[in-house]
Amino acid sequence: MKITDIRLGILSVPLRVPFKTALRQVDHVEDVICEIFTDSGEVGYGEAPPTGAVTGDTTGAIVGAFRSHIIKTLTGRDVDDFEDLMKALQGCVVHNSSAKTAADMALYDLYGRLHGIPVYKLLGGSRRQIVTDITISVNPPEEMARDAQNAVDRGYDTLKVKVGADPSLDTARLAAVRRQVGNGVRIRIDANQAWGAKQAVRILNEMQDAGLGIELVEQPVPAADIDGLRYVTEHADVPVLADESVFSPQDALRILESHAADLINIKLMKCGGLYNAQKIATAAELYGVECMIGCMLEAKVSVNAAVHLACAKQVITRIDLDGPVLCSEDPVDGGAVFREKDITVSDEPGLGIRGIRGLRPLTFGA
Repeated sequence: MKITDIRLGILSVPLRVPFKTALRQVDHVEDVICEIFTDSGEVGYGEAPPTGAVTGDTTGAIVGAFRSHIIKTLTGRDVDDFEDLMKALQGCVVHNSSAKTAADMALYDLYGRLHGIPVYKLLGGSRRQIVTDITISVNPPEEMARDAQNAVDRGYDTLKVKVGADPSLDTARLAAVRRQVGNGVRIRIDANQAWGAKQAVRILNEMQDAGLGIELVEQPVPAADIDGLRYVTEHADVPVLADESVFSPQDALRILESHAADLINIKLMKCGGLYNAQKIATAAELYGVECMIGCMLEAKVSVNAAVHLACAKQVITRIDLDGPVLCSEDPVDGGAVFREKDITVSDEPGLGIRGIRGLRPLTFGA
């Protein structure tokens, strides 16, 4: 199975409600789709969201990485030479992790199709079903409480609550959510790098002293502040999950070796795809550290690939793959089935995507 062509398109999907964090506000998903064509007629699908505030990857950067580096690196090569393909992909351009991820998942899709096996079984095959949390955006406390109740009414028992946009209100936000949903619902919080280390410890301990029962805090300090991350881990009463601090397997090792976090968040768009994500999972397993699998604000193609990884690896114990259920429609045929919190992986070969409706092609002149 040889790669004959690689085409790009834009997938645009409106969200149910605006997505608000300490870093940004978004009202629709507009991602780059990669289609890798082969001489056997099989097509592999990948997706890359432009999340400049986190990865630095804009739409133009993603398209440029494909046009200037990735397409010429992969075209004409045999899908069965998989390790060589992965090495070539990761080495053809520095950074550009989202573009590499889109190509990586399309290649895994094709490799699974070639050998007639779903990717989750190719990677380990631990389970077929997982349960995700759902994100509650940063808003006034009473609005967040309403959003949390709506999520619980839809069947969610774990909420990931965004905080950090106004630290003076964070405890009030969480208190409003906890009062509304009661103690039977797990609450995780995500500060998106918004706090300083000592500020984070003060806020987190205030929350726990108030009986808010926070399960974990995601990336409380800026990504580069590993010493600050370790300080929060050592002094806060809430377990710390490293997210933006972990882009690569090397980053993960630095966090693990220095005990700078209690858990590691794996996101395909940060690490360059399934190939590197497996390395992070293996390193975490060796250190006895559990992982979360997360996503950016993405549609179903790329989140589906993350589902396959989650269903393959037992070290991934927490799931934050709510991207598709935050969208108001699903233009992707095939792949995992998302029924609110319950996600079931497809047993079709590869990643199971059969097609994408409403894709806007990108030409080289676009």
